[in-house]
Amino acid sequence: MSTQNVVTPSAEGIAASVRSAKAKGLPPVHKWNPPFCGDLDMRIARDGTWFYLGTPIGRFELVKLFSTILRKDGDKYFLVTPVEKVGITVDDAPFVATDFEAEGDGKDQLLTFHTHVGDSAAAGPDHPIRVVRDAETGEPSPYVLIRANLEALIDRKSFYRLVELGAHHEVDGKRWFGLWSGGQFFPMIPSDDLPG
Repeated sequence: MSTQNVVTPSAEGIAASVRSAKAKGLPPVHKWNPPFCGDLDMRIARDGTWFYLGTPIGRFELVKLFSTILRKDGDKYFLVTPVEKVGITVDDAPFVATDFEAEGDGKDQLLTFHTHVGDSAAAGPDHPIRVVRDAETGEPSPYVLIRANLEALIDRKSFYRLVELGAHHEVDGKRWFGLWSGGQFFPMIPSDDLPG
């Protein structure tokens, strides 16, 4: 028997609670204030894979369900239902943006990102893009805000496509290479740091 799809009563209880509380759209986790019930041995890896008790959760429907009750309070991540709140581990960002569409161009461009769990967000003032560069290697890690403090790491293939849409723009007296979306410019790297 495969353990890939087996979930303990605690995780299954959370899933059942969500199914009963969920209406159309995302559950209002920001309004729920249940007691903290401890940490669950659940982890979201940098590539977006969800693990429970060290084993990947193989059922996409279950991962998608859990993703709808994810909340970030401060620097910690929780699964929240009307009756309980449990802590989980997130290696980097909870979501991965695996694709995007670009409409328009220049300052009128709109970039809409899609995550591995089915969320979408159009980058702009409410869904900013940010890039963190590794202090040692200079390697960029790009993110887009999906919803309420929850970001998606933009995957490498999408990032390479985004670079092709980039432009130079002055921000606070410094020239940057970045992206326009939703009427806002998102700086990615100082223009001077780009290879000649």
